[in-house]
Amino acid sequence: MSVHLDRAIGLHQKSQLAEAERLYRQVLAAEPGNFTALHLLGLACHQQRRSTEGLAWIELALQADPASADAHANRGVMLEALGRPGDALESYDRAIALAPTPDSWNNRGNALLALKRTAQALASFDAAVAAAPAHAQAWNNRANALRILGRHDESLASFDRALALRPDLAIAWNNRSTTLRELKRPVEALASVERALALGANSPDAWNNRGAILFEMHRAPEAIASFERALALDSAHLDAWTNRGVALRSQARLEEALASFTKALAADPGHEGALYFRGFTCQDLNRPREALADFERLLERDPGHRYALGGIANAALSLCDWERVDTLGRQMQRDAKAVLPPLLVLGYSDDPAMQHRAAARALGEKLPRLPQPLWKGEVYVHDRLRIAYLSGDLHAHATAYLVAELFERHDRDAFEVIGVSYGPDDKSEMRARLLRGFDTFIDAAARSDEEVARLLRGMEVDVLIDLKGYTRDARPEILAFRPAPVQAHWLGYPGTMAAPFVDYVIADAMVLPRSQQPFYDEKIVHLPDSYQPNDSRRAIAAETPSRAEAGLPESGFVFCCFNGGWKIAAPVFDIWMRLLAQLPGSVLWLLEDNEAASANLKAEAAARGVDPARLVFARRVPLPAHLARHRLADLFLDTLPYNAHTTGSDALWAGLPLVTRRGAGFAARVGASLLAAAGLPELIADTAEEYESLALTLARDPALLKQYRDRLARGRLTAPLFDSARLARHLEKAYRRMTEIARRGAPAEAFDVARED
Repeated sequence: MSVHLDRAIGLHQKSQLAEAERLYRQVLAAEPGNFTALHLLGLACHQQRRSTEGLAWIELALQADPASADAHANRGVMLEALGRPGDALESYDRAIALAPTPDSWNNRGNALLALKRTAQALASFDAAVAAAPAHAQAWNNRANALRILGRHDESLASFDRALALRPDLAIAWNNRSTTLRELKRPVEALASVERALALGANSPDAWNNRGAILFEMHRAPEAIASFERALALDSAHLDAWTNRGVALRSQARLEEALASFTKALAADPGHEGALYFRGFTCQDLNRPREALADFERLLERDPGHRYALGGIANAALSLCDWERVDTLGRQMQRDAKAVLPPLLVLGYSDDPAMQHRAAARALGEKLPRLPQPLWKGEVYVHDRLRIAYLSGDLHAHATAYLVAELFERHDRDAFEVIGVSYGPDDKSEMRARLLRGFDTFIDAAARSDEEVARLLRGMEVDVLIDLKGYTRDARPEILAFRPAPVQAHWLGYPGTMAAPFVDYVIADAMVLPRSQQPFYDEKIVHLPDSYQPNDSRRAIAAETPSRAEAGLPESGFVFCCFNGGWKIAAPVFDIWMRLLAQLPGSVLWLLEDNEAASANLKAEAAARGVDPARLVFARRVPLPAHLARHRLADLFLDTLPYNAHTTGSDALWAGLPLVTRRGAGFAARVGASLLAAAGLPELIADTAEEYESLALTLARDPALLKQYRDRLARGRLTAPLFDSARLARHLEKAYRRMTEIARRGAPAEAFDVARED
């Protein structure tokens, strides 16, 4: 039998596993207790992907020789392959106690990583490399542990040590790319994973990694192709399904994205990434009930999940589920760990301190470490001041409809105006108009954050104005590279960015009083009128629909609010219902966001004794038609804590008076800013009682309401709110002052812009 055993071992060493297995079995038929045959037969079964069978043979071998360190070590390998890292750890510990080897220390570290005992895993890998400094795989695994512990620079050094020993170690190149990606070094990360693929690592993990890097470089179509390569190799790769869905969602391919997340969840119903992103995709598709279910499942699976609360809170607002909103609002104030989208917090509270905390926490999660600044104090001298507007909304978007004329009105003798777009090219007329409105237009949608920042630095931009803040698809990472001497945010986000790389927030004294400077990292710049621009070329359709076509009754007072349903809070709705109760025949005309929210609002009306039929819901229509249908309404009622912004100026531009209540935070004071700049400051209330009384007075006094309508009509082409040329001059003064301060080498300082006569 020794001849058979020797021959079997020789075949095994040549990887002729099936033939070796046959001979091991022949040996065992004659010598059932032969330790070597039992041990090596178990190993051969495992190597042929029959680990359960292999484990059984190894355990028989250990009955024959309980003191075999190799057998205990191989038992650990098989247990790990079977998804039993805790049992594997016991085997490795036994092997090390009998005869410590670098491989056993290395494998023990892998088991501890699987058990999420990362610090202990690192100690095991350290023991492995101390015993065998040329153990490239142990250096690779050590680097993974360091990355998980957040020690990225040490992780990178450990990967480089592994690759100095084994330049062909494809898995180390692949893993190294993850560390580089987390260090926000995507170009190097991409080169690293592509080196892994060139070395033959045609693995789903490598393709998935490549896709994740490309996506972070804003090359979504290429990323999707990489995820699909990963899935072609392993159709059960859950991270690839999830990442593919995220990339598809970024391209507004929402149904495909939803299907991708659902595919991942079919295999693992508790997959946290798939649940989280499917929740937000359902939200995008106006299916907030499904979104809420996903976020609740996520929180149930992981009660400490830092992002789940934000998803639940977002869905609750969209549903107008006010009982839940009330509970969540209190929870958000208490939770010191949850990472909440800053824009969401504005919908729950107008407390500037809470808004600052949310912004600072969100930024810390997004940018745990800031890159080295590209601008290092150089003073530029240009014939014209170079100003660049950075946005993802330079297409047919609400922001573009406000600001298009402003770009056109800049003084081209003194200013060079640059547009930097990282949003989609929707081929719309608005997109074409924006292209014409800039001296230079850069489509940066497929460029990484660093590429965009380096481009701006190379252009020697004097003032960089961010128009997104923390609204959807914002890219504050571009500003984090500090490509310009002066960086400010304006218009898109009504709050602080709590960012050390944003020098100024451009506002007005109404929306952002000086008393709120303690809650803003940026210095506050006050424009003389409203901070908000408006396009005097905004077309209103000539034809007004009939009341019947709009679903309105033929007679009766029409209150309206075309804000998104998520802005409607219970205390404001209480007032609205009291107004309807005091004005027989009146109706409330609202924008329909989703059927579930409309049903909830009708139920809330009924609970307050108002016939739900007196709530009329308007579907979304193109902007000219939407503006025209304002003619059917009598009075616009604003919301709190998040006022009407673009919807408010739409109403005023269409000639519809608006009643607002001024709150504490920026987002809660925009209605007041608009009314003051439109010449109707009398329609600003400071308390709930004033708001209700003012609305009721106007509804009962047609002559008084007509006076306000007439004043609005007379001021439509002369009021500061609608004068983009005037606003351009004020902004230009602000940009000059900011630049003068920067050129002196002084820190940013708050200031007021002098009014243009």
